[in-house]
This record gives sequence, C-alpha cells and structure tokens, in this order.
Amino acid sequence: MRDSELLTVPDVMAHLKVGRSAVYDLIRSRQLASITIGRARRIPAHALADFIHTRLDQEAA
Repeated sequence: MRDSELLTVPDVMAHLKVGRSAVYDLIRSRQLASITIGRARRIPAHALADFIHTRLDQEAA
C-alpha cells in the first residue's frame, strides 16, 4: 500500500476486518480521514496507517 493510494470503504473494511457501518462511524467521528470525489468516499492510505498507529499507541498507554 503506497501512501498516495486512495482506498475505498470496502478496502478499509477488508484491512480492518470490520463492517461498512464501523468504517463510516470512524469517518463520521473524524478518527479516520477521508475525502469525497463526486459521490464516492475515498480514504488515503496514509490516513488508514495513521489511524492504526494511533490506536496502537492508545492501547499501549
């Protein structure tokens, strides 16, 4: 996964092993950054990596 890559919601679902509503909840709560292109929601790969690192840091604390 390259940092400049844009992921779809199903891509993020597969990476995190969660459902569609969980991904949209993360986006809605601003825990996971995303952009809208037309009607399509895209998540930058670096935003997913940042989210994972943040959660790991929180769990370790």
